[in-house]
Amino acid sequence: MIDLNAEKQVNKRLVEYAAHAKGAIALAIVMLVLAVAAQLAGPFVAKAIINRHIMGIQQVWYEVTPRAAGAVEWEGKWYARADRMPAQSKRLNPHTLVAVGTRTYFLDGVVSHVVRGNEAGQIREQEGGRSLVITARPLTRQQLFSFYRPEIPGVIRLALIYFGLLAGAAIFLYGQQYLLQVSANRILQRMRKDVFHQIHRLPIRYFDNLPAGKVVSRITNDTEAIRDFYVNVLANVLSSIATMVGIYVALFILNVWLGLMASILIPILIVWIWLYRRATVSVNVRIRALLSEINAMLNETIQGIPIIRAFHREQRTQAEFDELNQAYYDGQTRLLRVNSATGFNLAGVFRNSFFIAIIAIFGWRSMHLESLVSFGVLYAFVDYLNRLFQPITQVVNQLANLEQARASAVRVFELLDEPGVDPVFGSIPRFCGEVEFDHVTFSYDGEHNVLNDVSFRAQPGQTVALVGHTGSGKSSIINLLFRFYDPQGGQIRIDGVDIRTIAPQQLRQHLGIVLQDPYLFTGTVAWNVSLGDERVSRARVEQALRDVGADRLLAHLPNGWDEPVLEGGGTLSAGERQLISFARALAFDPAILVLDEATASIDSETERLIQDALSVLKRGRTTFIIAHRLSTIRDADLILVLDGGEIVERGAHDELMRLGGKYRQMYELQTNMAPASGA
Repeated sequence: MIDLNAEKQVNKRLVEYAAHAKGAIALAIVMLVLAVAAQLAGPFVAKAIINRHIMGIQQVWYEVTPRAAGAVEWEGKWYARADRMPAQSKRLNPHTLVAVGTRTYFLDGVVSHVVRGNEAGQIREQEGGRSLVITARPLTRQQLFSFYRPEIPGVIRLALIYFGLLAGAAIFLYGQQYLLQVSANRILQRMRKDVFHQIHRLPIRYFDNLPAGKVVSRITNDTEAIRDFYVNVLANVLSSIATMVGIYVALFILNVWLGLMASILIPILIVWIWLYRRATVSVNVRIRALLSEINAMLNETIQGIPIIRAFHREQRTQAEFDELNQAYYDGQTRLLRVNSATGFNLAGVFRNSFFIAIIAIFGWRSMHLESLVSFGVLYAFVDYLNRLFQPITQVVNQLANLEQARASAVRVFELLDEPGVDPVFGSIPRFCGEVEFDHVTFSYDGEHNVLNDVSFRAQPGQTVALVGHTGSGKSSIINLLFRFYDPQGGQIRIDGVDIRTIAPQQLRQHLGIVLQDPYLFTGTVAWNVSLGDERVSRARVEQALRDVGADRLLAHLPNGWDEPVLEGGGTLSAGERQLISFARALAFDPAILVLDEATASIDSETERLIQDALSVLKRGRTTFIIAHRLSTIRDADLILVLDGGEIVERGAHDELMRLGGKYRQMYELQTNMAPASGA
């Protein structure tokens, strides 16, 4: 079932975004109205040509003075149309020009209700209850053309007006489409900007539960579907509505009865749209979700292609993708069946049915000498009726795009409505570096704690090592320090200030991190150090690279610090990427530095170089080290041993070895030391 409240909210949000380009849209609507008016004036001009200048000569003509304006010579005398003679003029010697079948006659007197004629020139006239037979000669082509000759200037004038209206309509339609395209691009620019801004507002927890491919799908595919709404759906629906309103106004001006007959189409169209939406809303939502899942799987597959190949997962991965792809195909096929059944063909059936009904009614009344309308009105009505089905078909054909846009809009607005925190920029004084965890308790899911009553203090300039088995809570401490998450209990203070009172962006100005597997962006080596921050000068970048020894390890690069780096730094070794991340941390000069097992994935030779770089990095900073190789933290001022989310041991290396607890067990296990030789 369709949720009307949710639908209203989506429509309201789409209108709110459209308001960002309301000036251009309003001008486009004005141009659309002018274009529709110019287009719909055409049949009125055609009606005037038919009734006034073509069928209009079939009437009573009176004798006038020779060569009078608009007069026609016939057998030595001059005649003028009755409708063009002055009201006070004398009306002498009336004749009637009448068409019977394919022949035209100029009869003496006033003749009406001609029933039929024959090849012998005998014409039967029905008058009252009597039937009269008149014998006359049909006009030759030259004679008939003489009656049309005075009409030629009027026909040319109206024809020029008709073509002028067509040209004006084309110009207005071009302007309308151009303005709507520009407006749609502006709206989508604003929407993508809002979505990208929202990504930076969302907590890290949101991305833990949503694959990156699905987020990308909402920014690209879903917003592009919404763009189709503003460009195609909005343009066509507005154009169709304006055209339909204009046509109905014109139909009622032509003939009220015919206008009422055409109004039967309105409830048919409403029911048509309602039935279509019931059949397709859920399908469109499913299709957009499947497309998002396909993008997520593609992203995951590309990122994990080495693992897939190493563990022979190609066939299984292909089968999983085929399953998603088949489901997407089935949804599109179902939608296609509905669109085919309710699209152009059904509109054609309705149109032809109406044409048959109109022709039948008009023919029946004409056979009984009760003509409803003139031929000019009938021509205009048929023209308008044919035009009426064009916007109806356009509306129906856009229903699929409309529902896809609605489904995409729901997904985009769901992302925009996720609670987040607006980035707060600006500088704060540099930290001294005192970090205190005061009875901190934290859970990712709200049910299972990963940290339980954790308390410790790091003095400025100290090196604090976090050790423990996988899942003991080491990374969670760092996540809380950076305010990727906030604890459920206790406080975290830096220099005595609760970090929850500091905006995350300002807090992280004086925090630095080097990950075990550092991420490099597409750009150059130098750009990956500065990250494009104008506060970090080129000289500072080069000095940081030299200080960590990168000039020795990266000396082979052809372009030096301007060597291009691909996404993720795939063309560089693990040690080279790590040195660049060290230089990045040094260039930003953080007061508090986090090293997440920075030497775990590199060779021994490179490790010596990186250990020298580490001594440079740690100088004058409070440093937290997540360590798996305990030999690398023997010089740490404070070692915290975590187990099950709790600190079970703390102290310097020698103290913990003398304690003979969990730390000593882990250390001896790694170094293969005999228990008797311990300190």
